Amino acid sequence: MSFTVRTEAFAEGGTIPKKYTCDGDDVSPGLAWSGAPSGSQALALIADDPDAPVGTWTHWIIWNISPERALPEGMAKSEALSDGMRQGKNDFKRIGYGGPCPPPGKPHRYFFKVYALDAELDLKAGSARPDLERAMKGHVLAEALVMGKYGR
Repeated sequence: MSFTVRTEAFAEGGTIPKKYTCDGDDVSPGLAWSGAPSGSQALALIADDPDAPVGTWTHWIIWNISPERALPEGMAKSEALSDGMRQGKNDFKRIGYGGPCPPPGKPHRYFFKVYALDAELDLKAGSARPDLERAMKGHVLAEALVMGKYGR
């Protein structure tokens, strides 16, 4: 069984509804996964936009997610969450999810990447993406992603 991630919010490669963007309620979509490899102790998620004019824009980072649970829609925008989950700063300089907010023009692609890790991460809540990537180094067992598009 391969590691996969999915959302009921939008189809793979489809349009992300306004509700999940800065033009709507700016709530995080619910995400679920299956097939995490044996030995997975925790998951981490990085959501980003590689089409941003300034380079890849990070919209959400969260780690120490239990492989046995899903992320519900509308996660709280706080550093420490239930079950030991932690969130960091996105490129909007805020904690938690910051939805798609592209400039007018061609739609951008938004990748929600989930990493299966062989250990929980000893990383301070509120950390930035480079810190998360350093902490994950050598611990990634598998990666899965779902991609949606949004434009204005």
